[in-house]
Amino acid sequence: MPKKTKTRKPVGQIDVRESGVHGRGVYARQFIPEGTRIIEYTGQRGSWESAPNEENNPHTFNFGLESGEVINPQIGGNDARWINHSCDPNCEAIEEDDDRIFIYAMRDIEAGQELFYDYALEIDEPITEKSKKEFVCHCGSSNCRGTMLGRTN
Repeated sequence: MPKKTKTRKPVGQIDVRESGVHGRGVYARQFIPEGTRIIEYTGQRGSWESAPNEENNPHTFNFGLESGEVINPQIGGNDARWINHSCDPNCEAIEEDDDRIFIYAMRDIEAGQELFYDYALEIDEPITEKSKKEFVCHCGSSNCRGTMLGRTN
């Protein structure tokens, strides 16, 4: 009878741990070259109407898709849900033809660096000083716009 051996789970390229920016964050375990597809953003898909919209937790972010559906990472989500916002991101979220979102490296990312993308959040009401404060940014980058809301130019 053949001897059973343990198979080792391959080491992934990212790790979730505490972040100095906000709560948890995602970090590169190894060098990630520019253009690399890092992880898919997963979660339950549904309509905006069925998506959580907790008044007491305005920072439950649902990822809107071009199809009009949203991805709710609280149900069936993966480590991508912990990637924090930055006004000077090193990653970007790209929607592919099949309504799937993938996170890609915008530039080389060194082992140990935290991954970020620009949330560019959209809200249903006009952007005011109050809403900018509600969605305040803590990225600390030199070009920080002070809010996770999208550019209003």
